[in-house]
Amino acid sequence: MTATDPSTDPSTDPSTDPSTCTGPGGTERAALRRRLAAELAAARARTRALTHDVFDPDDADFTRQHSPLMSPFHWDVAHIANMEDFWLVRRGAADTDLVDGVREDVDHLYDAFTNPRAGRPALPLLDPDEARVYGDRVRERALAHLDATSFDERRTLAGGFLFGMIVQHEQQHVETMLATHQLRAGAPVLHADPPPPSVVRGLPGTEVFHPGAEFLMGTSSEPFALDNEKPAHPVRVADFWLDAAPVTNAEYARFVDAGGYDDPRWWSPEGWEHIRAEGWTAPMSWERADGRWYRTSFGVREEIPADQPVLHVSFGEAAAYAAWAGKRLPTEAEWEFAARYDHATGTTRRFPWGDEDPTPERANLDQRHLQPAPVGAYPAGASPLGVHQLVGDVWEWCDSGFEGYPGFEPFPYKEYSEVFFGGDFRMLRGSSFGVGTPNARTTFRNWDLPIRRQIFSGFRCARSA
Repeated sequence: MTATDPSTDPSTDPSTDPSTCTGPGGTERAALRRRLAAELAAARARTRALTHDVFDPDDADFTRQHSPLMSPFHWDVAHIANMEDFWLVRRGAADTDLVDGVREDVDHLYDAFTNPRAGRPALPLLDPDEARVYGDRVRERALAHLDATSFDERRTLAGGFLFGMIVQHEQQHVETMLATHQLRAGAPVLHADPPPPSVVRGLPGTEVFHPGAEFLMGTSSEPFALDNEKPAHPVRVADFWLDAAPVTNAEYARFVDAGGYDDPRWWSPEGWEHIRAEGWTAPMSWERADGRWYRTSFGVREEIPADQPVLHVSFGEAAAYAAWAGKRLPTEAEWEFAARYDHATGTTRRFPWGDEDPTPERANLDQRHLQPAPVGAYPAGASPLGVHQLVGDVWEWCDSGFEGYPGFEPFPYKEYSEVFFGGDFRMLRGSSFGVGTPNARTTFRNWDLPIRRQIFSGFRCARSA
C-alpha cells in the first residue's frame, strides 16, 4: 500500500487558499483547481490501494462482509462513486441546476441511510470491476465540471466547497475500509513503514494544567468545513488538567491486569452490561499468552508496543479506565480548547502548533504507518503548553453528546449531521493514523455509539482543577 505524502499536497501551499480567489480565470482559481484535482486523485489512489491494488476482482475477500458492522469493499467503492455522481456530476456543473448522472439506476443500492450495513451483501450490487468502471466514468465528468466552474455561482460551488466535500467523503470511506481490513482474517495484504520512535520521554501519566478562558470553538472560515463544525462561537472553559499524551498500551494493560474488566465500580451500568454480554476482557484483538499481551494488527500478530496509544477501545472502556485512574474523559470543548487555544496571545489557532497544515513531522496521518506512533514521536506537533499528539494516531473519546452548535444550519443536506443529533452518540476528536490530511482539522467532529471499538479509537484523560 502506498500513502499520500502531505508535504507534497497542494493544500499545504497558502497561495491556494480559496479565500484568495479574486476572479474567473485568475491564477488563484487555477491554483484552486489544481489543488482540488490533486486531492481528488490522492483520495482515489488511497481507495485503490485498499481494494483493487490488493485484491483480484474475483477475490472473495473483495465481496465478502468481514463484519456486520462494515460494508463489503465493493459496496464502499461504488458508494464513493455514487456520492460523487450525485453531487459533482449532477450538481457540480456551473451552468445548470441539474444534469444527468452516470448511473442514476443504482442510487437506491448505495444510499447509506436506507441500506443498513448488515443487509448490504444481499443487495444486487455492482461487481468489483463494474464499481471501478463506474468510479472512473464519474471522475472523468467531475473533472470536466472542475475545469469549467468559476467557483462563485452558488453556495455549494463557492470556494470549491462541493469538490472539497467529496474529497472528504472519499477519505472518510478510505478510513472505514482500513477498519474493515483490520477485521479481515487471513494473511496480511497491507504494508507500511514503521512509525518514528519517541524522542520525548516521560510523557505517559504526565498532566498539563490548562488555565480556563473563553475561546472560539468551531469555525466560520475553513472553506471545506462541514456543517456541524460551524459556526464559530465563544465558549468559556474552566481550569482543568489534561494528559500530555494519549493513554498507552502499557498504562491500559495495568488496568486490565488489575482486574478492571471484572470490577463494576469503574463502569457505567450500560458499559458494564455491554462488556459482560459481549465477553470483553481487554481491547479488541488483544490476547494474553505466556504472561504477555499480544495484538493482531492487519493480519500480523505481535506483542503490544508498550509506548503506543491504546487502540480499539470503546467509550465505555475509556471511561472505565479514567474512573480507575481517578480521572475522567475530557469534554469536547476542553479537547478543542487544548488543541487550539494559545494562552500567550489569547487567540484560537487552527492546530496545536499554529495555523500551518499538518506535515509528516507534526502528525501521523494518511495511513503512512498503519499504526499509532509511540507517544512523544511528534514534538513539532505539540501545543504551546506541551500536549502531544492531539492530531493523528488515534481518535480520542470525549464525554460529550452530538449536538449542533448555536446557529447551526444543515448544509448541503440534513442527513450528514442533523439526523444524528440528540442520540446516544459520543464524540471523538483529533483524527487517527487512518485519516486523510484534508479531514484532519481540529474542528472536525466525529461521532459514534459508545459501544463501538472497531474504529481507530483511543483516549486521554482529564481532571477538573
